[in-house]
Amino acid sequence: MVDYFINLNPVIQALLATIFTWLLTLLGASLVYFFKTVNKNIMDGMLGFSAGIMIAASFFSLLKPAGEMAESLNMVVWLVLTLGFISGGILLFVGDKVFEHFYDKKKNSSSMKRILLLIFSITLHNIPEGLAVGVAFGSIAYNLDGATLGSALVLALGIGLQNFPEGTAVSVPLRREGLSRSKSFFYGQLSGIVEPISGVIGALLVLKVRLILPFLLSFAAGAMIYVVIQELIPASQSNKKKDLMALFSLLGFALMMILDITLS
Repeated sequence: MVDYFINLNPVIQALLATIFTWLLTLLGASLVYFFKTVNKNIMDGMLGFSAGIMIAASFFSLLKPAGEMAESLNMVVWLVLTLGFISGGILLFVGDKVFEHFYDKKKNSSSMKRILLLIFSITLHNIPEGLAVGVAFGSIAYNLDGATLGSALVLALGIGLQNFPEGTAVSVPLRREGLSRSKSFFYGQLSGIVEPISGVIGALLVLKVRLILPFLLSFAAGAMIYVVIQELIPASQSNKKKDLMALFSLLGFALMMILDITLS
């Protein structure tokens, strides 16, 4: 089975990997069938853990290999990585502002507005995550420094792990707002379906245009760090036990770091 996966086309590998990350979003969303609410300590702990995973993945699986690739392509490493990193964050910032401006014109309850903003935010943020996985697998075809099957698999695993609480964070609030369990589950998992789509696009882009590899990886890193700073850490730190939530973030970072170092 492993040998079969290794020999697959990078685009197919990216598709399968991002289907896996989407399935974990679906699994998280399925908790709505068992709970109408989730203990805040548990939810905040999962979000803090996810933040640590995302920070580690941004460096070990994205920025670090991006730097190695840029160097092997004789690029100005710091310039390419900085431009990509900042661009990723700015894109999500602009996307959030555009949606907020549009939605302010609608008349809905404030709680439903927050939930819809959350759905849009998570869906938008999942696009660069899928793109990152696609680029990671697509870059293997060029045998560039920093591009390994192990690092691509670890990245997919890390993103999948942090997708689980995101699915729950969408479906459970929708259920509290009065939607049926089926509809809450549907919208919860739907936020992750963009990952297989963007994953395939990322792999195809890489296979067609080799020179954009370092930029795309650093772009995805910037977008992921933006998500961590804007969504995950503030949500986890809203807990009264802030110090404990911070420890969960450290554990998430440590786990992702260990996986990346040992499996790459």
